Amino acid sequence: MPATPRPAPISETERRQRLSTLRRRMGAAGVNAVLLGSTESLRYFTGLVWHQSERLVGALITQDDLFYVVPGFERSRVDSLPKLEGAIVTWEEDENSAETVAGLLSAKDRVALDDALPLFVYHALAEALGAERLVDGARLVRDIRLRKSTAEIGIIQYAMNLTLEVHRRAHAYIKPGVLASDVVRYIDEQHRALGAAGGSSFCIVSFGQATSLPHGADGEQTYAAGDVILVDTGCRIDGYHSDLTRTYVLDEPDADFARAWAIEREAQQAVFDAARLGAACSSLDDAARAVMVRHGLGPDYALPGLPHRAGHGLGLEIHEEPYIVRGNRTALEPGMCFSNEPMVVFPGRYGIRLEDHIHMTETGATWFTQPAKGPTEPFA
Repeated sequence: MPATPRPAPISETERRQRLSTLRRRMGAAGVNAVLLGSTESLRYFTGLVWHQSERLVGALITQDDLFYVVPGFERSRVDSLPKLEGAIVTWEEDENSAETVAGLLSAKDRVALDDALPLFVYHALAEALGAERLVDGARLVRDIRLRKSTAEIGIIQYAMNLTLEVHRRAHAYIKPGVLASDVVRYIDEQHRALGAAGGSSFCIVSFGQATSLPHGADGEQTYAAGDVILVDTGCRIDGYHSDLTRTYVLDEPDADFARAWAIEREAQQAVFDAARLGAACSSLDDAARAVMVRHGLGPDYALPGLPHRAGHGLGLEIHEEPYIVRGNRTALEPGMCFSNEPMVVFPGRYGIRLEDHIHMTETGATWFTQPAKGPTEPFA
């Protein structure tokens, strides 16, 4: 891995700028507050990291205040965690957290809800406030998160570089007789060794026919000489994800696999070439499917061919907007980050997924990592 310095975490200044943007949009949308749950949006706006449970832990953002709403017995822990400054408002075990939220609002305030809040929180709020005062906050929150800042892109780039180096090490590690579970364990160890404290955020290692299952097979697998190898893994750096897939063989490929690999790489390049500022996300998916059809695959989601969307957005969530899928008219803008992975599947034989990510700059599309070179050369 190149000896590049680890980028700084997102600053408090940037988080306050995010809140300012959110408050401007709240005013334009005619809402008085936004309620965030224990979601990645809570981390995005406030820096507080909390895992979802049956108890509401979140933040209520008004035009003038930031309130953290937490169970009373968790206050000391929340006090100790990194976050923007704000008042901590507690509720006890025999109290209704929705009533606590209601007590922070005026009688007619309209509240936009984090779109990742659990349904049980919505129902409690609807009873406490009235459903007519609750608004879907997806666009208020998601449209801000959709365009990554320079700092965010720097962290994602670092994470991608780290995982690409892990892929190189895994490629050298795989030998006949190795178990898929051993490769998964090795990849986790290498992520940790390179500075991803949580290790692999996920890892799929598939051999042979199992590569035709996009998200891997259950049970153990053993690599045999000549098997197709698919490795899909990533990590998190300061909350931001990496996500890279390589598919290859270690020995000289037969003509069918070499041809199929070339089709996959052509489809991946077609997605990149279609990624122009102002282009609809759907047009990138269309470009990948057009390649498949030219080679007698598909059409649509039919197999052999491409069984799923051509890509997904990435940031604090490994799958987030923008989705590179048919029907998505979202126009590409600077700061958008998304995967490019139009997998080709031959049922019962193998699948080939080459996954790299793109971010949009002021001048167009840029790779986070360079695509694979060939069926036995998974690195540029």
